[in-house]
Amino acid sequence: MRRLSKILSYLFHPMLMPSLGTFFILNVVPHHSLLPFSIKRIVYIVVFASTCLLPLSLLPLFLQTKVIKSFEMETSRERIAPALSSAIFFFLGYFLLFRLNISSLIESFLLASFFAVILSSVISIYWKISLHALAIGGVTGLILALIFRYGIDLLLLLSIMVLISGIVATARLYLKAHTPLQVFIGYLVGLGVVLLSLLYVF
Repeated sequence: MRRLSKILSYLFHPMLMPSLGTFFILNVVPHHSLLPFSIKRIVYIVVFASTCLLPLSLLPLFLQTKVIKSFEMETSRERIAPALSSAIFFFLGYFLLFRLNISSLIESFLLASFFAVILSSVISIYWKISLHALAIGGVTGLILALIFRYGIDLLLLLSIMVLISGIVATARLYLKAHTPLQVFIGYLVGLGVVLLSLLYVF
């Protein structure tokens, strides 16, 4: 069970969730699903590089300089520097997509994710919030925003994401990485920031 929980934590790692959200946008939103694959490929590369590859590439440096004690970052304070550096890369990804002018929706999703990361950094100064729950909550918030904003029938996808969210939350609790409250608040923050940003801000 412990090995399965770790596998789930890696499969649904916070750094992979923006790419998953982008995949949903490019495949379920009508005028986005019709984009040529060459355009979609550019979007995938920009999003994956700026929200996963570049942030993860700094972790060995943080470990070497003792900013973090391990890649698990067990204390809330250890997460502040990696989260802030990730926010910079998130904004870079947003800026590149803004310049390419391919999709204002994906730009908004990345910008909402950026603000969620910034908020998690602030919270981490005082308290250990679940980044896994925050990230997957953000994807759930995206799906809800697509339902309300475009009237797309995504209830099945929403149900699957809620189920996956519960499974990932259970895995994090089983690994004793977080308390139930840290997981619950993380999920609410991610869902709320992305949903409200896409519906009312951007």
